[in-house]
Amino acid sequence: MEDVQKHSVHTLIFRSLKRTHDLFVSNQGNLPDFDDHLEKVRRSIKARDIYGVVLDRANKALDAKKLSLQNGDPERPLAAIGDAADLSMTAAEGGAGNSLVRYARGGVGAGGKEKSNSINSTSLVRASMPGNSGAGSTNSNVQLIPKKAPSIPKPKWHAPWKLSRVISGHLGWVRCIAVEPGNEWFATGAGDRVIKIWDLASGKLKLSLTGHVSTVRGVAVSSKHPYLFSCGEDRQVKCWDLEYNKVIRHYHGHLSAVYSLALHPTIDVLATSGRDSTARIWDMRTKANVHTLTGHTNTVASVVAQATKPQIITGSHDSTVRLWDLAAGKSLCTLTNHKKSVRSIVLHPSLYMFASASPDNIKQWRCPEGNFVQNISGHTAIVNCMAANTDGVLASGGDNGTMFFWDWRTGYNFQRFQAPVQPGSMDSEAGIFAMCFDQSGTRLITAEADKTIKVYKEDDEASEETHPVNWRPELLKRRKF
Repeated sequence: MEDVQKHSVHTLIFRSLKRTHDLFVSNQGNLPDFDDHLEKVRRSIKARDIYGVVLDRANKALDAKKLSLQNGDPERPLAAIGDAADLSMTAAEGGAGNSLVRYARGGVGAGGKEKSNSINSTSLVRASMPGNSGAGSTNSNVQLIPKKAPSIPKPKWHAPWKLSRVISGHLGWVRCIAVEPGNEWFATGAGDRVIKIWDLASGKLKLSLTGHVSTVRGVAVSSKHPYLFSCGEDRQVKCWDLEYNKVIRHYHGHLSAVYSLALHPTIDVLATSGRDSTARIWDMRTKANVHTLTGHTNTVASVVAQATKPQIITGSHDSTVRLWDLAAGKSLCTLTNHKKSVRSIVLHPSLYMFASASPDNIKQWRCPEGNFVQNISGHTAIVNCMAANTDGVLASGGDNGTMFFWDWRTGYNFQRFQAPVQPGSMDSEAGIFAMCFDQSGTRLITAEADKTIKVYKEDDEASEETHPVNWRPELLKRRKF
């Protein structure tokens, strides 16, 4: 039995092309003759489809002119309509070869000459009466009103933010923040493997929870139960009972570090995501892994949950944002507009929108289909975190310690500054890892690389006169993509 000779893909493709050429080469040159009549019909149909509205008005004008001539009235009866020569088709007077009026006056014959005196049945506009093409043509031109360019709304004035308090206590990078629904305390997790609970009014330490064996990367407080949830680089997801200050549940399943978690606002489910490129949905009570959301090809850095639909939104280092149907456990759509890693996603607290952050742009989207709204450009650092409040303020924190404040509706940057580094820290420790508004939206809490927690609030003494809105829409560059 002879072995079959193996050929390269290039050789096989070339042979296939040659067989195809040999098969059809005999038909080359046997194309049907060019039919002038069919060509005229095709052009007439195409022109009618594009310029139908204009041609209808032109026909009305010609009918009115013909009627006035029959009645002996040389004046134009319908001053508001105008004739065919006034409807932006005067190029035919100079002999333009492909104008509409040329086809209207008889089309093109077999020899390429105009049949100026005959009226073809396929013409678009009935030919005007000879000798009357210029009567009163300058008095009533019909002009198409140009569309008005969409106006960019002026941003709402927001008071500038200033540093109010610096809280020290952690022994490692502070990586996550969560504010309690009652707005009395907040929790932070850090690289020292400890979860600390702080009084929001005074900034004093209330409690320390130990149990993680690696960096704590995410915390969330339940609004319906006395529970605190945490996740970390030790692959563990824990549920803490705050009445006894101890762990009561573990959620096992992640294969690598867990970077983010979110509680669904209405259903007793927990969503987590991490370095194993998956997001997992857990039944809060039974600890069951309800869904494993697979599809991302790199670390899933951020996950949020919203009540409507219901829906889970994830952002990944593979530069995509995915919207998931929580009931089916399937991806609804994948947003591929970002060009770099998506490290943070934030839901607007009152609008049906969300924003995603990447070093190239911050992008706003509309739920539930993920319709693109606008780009917010300017924060060119690695954006680790974002936060939004009901007043329309969007804050973003960078890996180099820069903080930008934006107007949510217009994307106007009304404030930017470099977060101050704690004395004794290196300049390279000026990163902002997490940020969160309190429940009132009047205080912004940030978790930073200098092992501190900083609290910002609005400047009460500022006004529109002292800090005016420098709004110059002519210089605004908004790429719609």
